[in-house]
Amino acid sequence: MASLNPIIPGFAPDPSVVLINDTFYLVNSTFHLFPGLPVYASKDLVTWRHIGNAINRLSQMSFSKSITGLVPLEDLGEVMLTTGGLYAPTIRHSNGTVYVVCTNVIHTEDSVGDRTENFFVSTKDILSDEWSDPVYFDFDGIDPSLFFDDDGRVYMQGSAAPGPMTKINQFEIDLATGRKLSEEKTIWGGTGGIYPEGPHMYKKDGWYYLLISEGGTHEGHMITTARSKEIWGPYEAYENNPVMTARGTGEYIRYTGHCDMFQDRQGNWWGVCLGVRKDRKGRFIMGRETFITPGSWPEGEWPSLQLVKSSPQGLVHQGNSTPLTAKPMVDFVYIRDAKLDSYAFASGAKDITVKASSVDLSHSSASPSFVGKRQRLLQGASSVTMSAGPQGWVNGIRGGLVVYKDEHRFVRILYDSSQKAMVFEVLNNAKKIHRTEQQPIQIQDRIALKIDYTEEEYRLTFKDAADASAGWNLLAVVDTLELTDPDFVGPVVGVFAVSGDEADIVFSDLEIA
Repeated sequence: MASLNPIIPGFAPDPSVVLINDTFYLVNSTFHLFPGLPVYASKDLVTWRHIGNAINRLSQMSFSKSITGLVPLEDLGEVMLTTGGLYAPTIRHSNGTVYVVCTNVIHTEDSVGDRTENFFVSTKDILSDEWSDPVYFDFDGIDPSLFFDDDGRVYMQGSAAPGPMTKINQFEIDLATGRKLSEEKTIWGGTGGIYPEGPHMYKKDGWYYLLISEGGTHEGHMITTARSKEIWGPYEAYENNPVMTARGTGEYIRYTGHCDMFQDRQGNWWGVCLGVRKDRKGRFIMGRETFITPGSWPEGEWPSLQLVKSSPQGLVHQGNSTPLTAKPMVDFVYIRDAKLDSYAFASGAKDITVKASSVDLSHSSASPSFVGKRQRLLQGASSVTMSAGPQGWVNGIRGGLVVYKDEHRFVRILYDSSQKAMVFEVLNNAKKIHRTEQQPIQIQDRIALKIDYTEEEYRLTFKDAADASAGWNLLAVVDTLELTDPDFVGPVVGVFAVSGDEADIVFSDLEIA
């Protein structure tokens, strides 16, 4: 049986699911990327299609204040990268309207701590990809979640600041205005793990159940639960908590947490959660991905979840269908507040003309001239052919193919017109890594670039695209451990153009896997 997990591979943390009629819809965090909050649809929990993004207009929100901080973890001897932007959405449905509630974390170079903007967007037709402007509400914290009670009242739960010993708070809310209809109260502090977060409320068999994550989003991650007969509590913790964790194990799929539980049409219980695929040397280059695992919830009893495995029980991938597909164009992403008129797509988005910017990939708040897609395959390749725009190779223009995580970490292959050379660069400020190499070449009309990847390495190659007999020239090999850190994001593969002068680069035959 083929592996089914992760069901959403690559940059896909903090999943939340809702079943509407006969279709499951899932959303993820996106942090500093635009468009934000991808929406995936599935009828069988195996094959998923990226159908849209809840934040898909620049007028909805700005991500210019979503820098990535470097936070030393003294006890581990590592540096955690904390990216601002869109954290931990929850998707819910009521009376014909779909809601996605989320936090935009404001994180700037000169800020003392984070500031949060909590909001929800909504749509009457999730397939239309037409979402409302954000409705903001007052909450000092992250990870808000909606709960619709049987009496028509609507409640918001969230992880209230400050950390690391956050608390799960709750208040009643008016979804027409975002106004609080009750006092905000703490309803549970978890079982003692750091950062109690990601709350989801469920009502079953006369009980209110609260499911949260604790222990931080890396090695200590775990899922715990508590319940009460009254929505305001008091909440009693399950004596056999945690209900799921991979901490202290040698499992390949680790860091599991931030779970949303749901039933399928047959009444079976499932959980979707984030996790990483971590090899024996500590690599988890794909970052936090979305996994599914079977659950159990007997009447009047506590919920439980199986340890996440590559092939979860009860799901089978049949036929030759591709597990993850996307509607045209919805899976392209940009960094922060994109200047969309800098990109011209043609040939079914296989060809992209990019207007160069003076902003490079290492800028912490501005948007570089970059467009790409999430790396979805642990083993695969991405490639493109690059040529100059009508103005030719303007002196000083640089452009190429990159695997990008954030402004502190990327690996790229590019042509530098001022050096008349192919250049390789790997940057990881968290690990104090910065290496470059270059190989002089004669100016060519068209240059083909390729990045091959496995779990262990990236291989960067190029060739003369005008010469049919030309072979690939290896420029560099990078161990993926050099781009693996405790972080929130995942790899995005794309093309970029940098220049102090007005110039274009034409990218054609783009393939991103």
